[in-house]
Amino acid sequence: MSDVRTLVSPATLARPRGRAVYWSVFTGVVVLFTLAFLFPVYWMVTGAAKSPDEVAQTPPTLVPKHWHLSGYTDAWDLMQLPQHLWNTVVQAAGAWLFQLVLCTAAAYALSRLRPAFGKVILGGILATLMVPAQALVVPKYLTVADLPLIHTSLLNDPLGIWLPAVANAFNLYLLKRFFDQLPRDVLEAAEIDGAGRLRTLWSIVLPMSRPVLGVVSIFALVAVWQDFLWPLMVFSDTDKQPISVALVQLSQNIQLTVLIAAMVIASIPMVALFLVFQRHIIAGISAGSTKG
Repeated sequence: MSDVRTLVSPATLARPRGRAVYWSVFTGVVVLFTLAFLFPVYWMVTGAAKSPDEVAQTPPTLVPKHWHLSGYTDAWDLMQLPQHLWNTVVQAAGAWLFQLVLCTAAAYALSRLRPAFGKVILGGILATLMVPAQALVVPKYLTVADLPLIHTSLLNDPLGIWLPAVANAFNLYLLKRFFDQLPRDVLEAAEIDGAGRLRTLWSIVLPMSRPVLGVVSIFALVAVWQDFLWPLMVFSDTDKQPISVALVQLSQNIQLTVLIAAMVIASIPMVALFLVFQRHIIAGISAGSTKG
């Protein structure tokens, strides 16, 4: 059995002074990292509770002198947050559903059905990852503005967000790599029992792929929720714009504290989503690193 070398030797940890120094350093590092991540969140939440003069005060105050929670209610009403949040939910949910269904089907076909020229197709899909996203904005806009063959416009339509979101090479490759690592004997046993390709996908592959499906879902939802440029080009109608665009469009004549409060409210769904599904995210990330 080989010796395992660590930063602190077991002999040092066996001594009371060594343990005290180790745990002091460890606790200090954890506290510093926690403050580094949580302090910006605290600063934004408390900034919305300050008065406009206190927000602009130099030096800034760490704790509001007087708590003004009206900033949150003003942001909810003046910036029409319920409507824009609902627009974002519809756009993100549709993009997630389209992407999950079509990317999963394409990844399963490339991984298990092995079509002709499958490697060439996969190489072409991965080649799109090397193209800057900004270079694709104009072609995507021209396509959405006048859809080929049927010659209809998807501007000011959620389909203008949903359909381009399907072409996500990264998520497709992530799913394909996960499907490649599924145990072959389980899939062969399903074939022996008479399960077809679709039945194998539905009853065997998808239940085993919950971790990676959770990761892909998070990536899909966050990508739509935080996107700004593409929704700005698709939705000229302000009543249909998502929250990321509305915060910029409606912030011209809004007090800074109200704008900060609106940003806090807009970030709550994504934070809650991560807290609820963090176990699945970690499981999905670790699942792709080992063969099952």
